[in-house]
Amino acid sequence: MITAPLAIFCYNRPWHLEQTVESLKRNPGAEELDVLFFSDAAKTQEHAPAVAEVRRYLKTVEGFRSVQIIESDKNKGLSKSIIEGVSQILAKHDSVIVLEDDMQCSPFFLGYMQSALDQYKNVEEVISIHAYSYPIQDLPTSFFLKGADCWGWATWRRGWEIFNADGNVLLEQIKAKGLNKRFDFENSYPYTRMLERQVKGENHSWAVRWYASALLADKLTLYPGKSLIRNLGNDASGTHSEKTDLFDPYLANQMPVFPNEVKESAAAYKAFAKFFKQTRRTAILRKLGLGRFF
Repeated sequence: MITAPLAIFCYNRPWHLEQTVESLKRNPGAEELDVLFFSDAAKTQEHAPAVAEVRRYLKTVEGFRSVQIIESDKNKGLSKSIIEGVSQILAKHDSVIVLEDDMQCSPFFLGYMQSALDQYKNVEEVISIHAYSYPIQDLPTSFFLKGADCWGWATWRRGWEIFNADGNVLLEQIKAKGLNKRFDFENSYPYTRMLERQVKGENHSWAVRWYASALLADKLTLYPGKSLIRNLGNDASGTHSEKTDLFDPYLANQMPVFPNEVKESAAAYKAFAKFFKQTRRTAILRKLGLGRFF
């Protein structure tokens, strides 16, 4: 039974949003789901018609146990929307599943998320569940990594309490503890520089702060070996994205089996570092404002 509410954060991409919703409805148990749509207001007049189209579409959504639409009357941006929205839900509920408006779900997505939320509910070492996995061959069927992630995820109230929105504090702690290399996956991806840019106001990434908060707390996130999410936003339609197929995943064709032990997978960590090192050679990842953490 699906008991966790699900939040979808949306802005000005009606087609992507509809693909996300329709893929979610194909999941067994979707009819048991309470869905909350957080619709951000237009940042510019140019975006206003698409935002209005999104809001018209939201009023037609059905197929879930309940649908709640939260329309912002001023533009917050994705970061503030997610931080406030997740906090709002977890003030009333023990757990939450989170999607953005460009995340196409596997039919196994809901079952995986709810099963993992139930399985690790009282396991303090585990801070979150993640549904996306990079196109890396020969990963374990599921595994743990230290930190947290942002492409189709879930957490509990106890996990979100660890989130620190103050990037400067996080950055100082990472440097003080000598975690820069670890934070950057053995210097294969520039997360430290991304966090530095967030502190300077050059990006507004909530997710790099979520990752940093979890790593500093020495917490684990569960990943599937094959992805349960395809990010449709890699078509360059997103606010912080460029067109790329680098992150097109191998989609799971069955429910992942959970690990026997609650500990980080050294093999998966090395595989991620190798993947980041290879993809970082591209022009896309050299632009530090881009990537997955927005």
